[in-house]
Amino acid sequence: MNLYATLILALALSMDAFAAAVSKGAALHRPHFSEAIRTGIIFGLVEACTPLIGWSLGLYASQYIMEWDHWIAFFLLLILGCRMIIDSFKREPETSYQATPQRHSSAALVLTAIATSLDAMAIGVGLAFLQVDILHTAMTIGLMTMIMATLGMLIGRYIGPLLGKKAELVGGLILIAIGFNILFEHLKLFWYVD
Repeated sequence: MNLYATLILALALSMDAFAAAVSKGAALHRPHFSEAIRTGIIFGLVEACTPLIGWSLGLYASQYIMEWDHWIAFFLLLILGCRMIIDSFKREPETSYQATPQRHSSAALVLTAIATSLDAMAIGVGLAFLQVDILHTAMTIGLMTMIMATLGMLIGRYIGPLLGKKAELVGGLILIAIGFNILFEHLKLFWYVD
């Protein structure tokens, strides 16, 4: 696989992380650049590890990974999105947007990163059958995801104040939409194969 193909693959795999990071950034009160970098690093590390895991599982587990990855991603994003929506309604009406947190927990970011990177694990399984340098490919995917997630958080920073208290609600809806998109894309492909 040449450099351009690797970059296109990395960009495609980082799009879900970008959208999720926008929603995460919008749910925070003016997140600092350090929070955007932290989010980018977490998403990038997870996205770099998942193709390596898929590669190592290889042919033996590929049918199981590809059979369940979309369902796992869907339910993780659905749960995280619903939690954000519920939290948006728990906030008191008189509470100002300034009361929103400035930072997400590491656990929430890791779970979101895992949910948006399961497709990279399935890709890693497929790459096991090609003559590719998996370390180079995984590092490229991780770096691209880190950049895109950091940009997503920074964009979310500016969207959040525009949405006010509804930012967390919108962020939850975005995560749920990403989950449905992952599920729909897989089922659409499944229907075409049959």
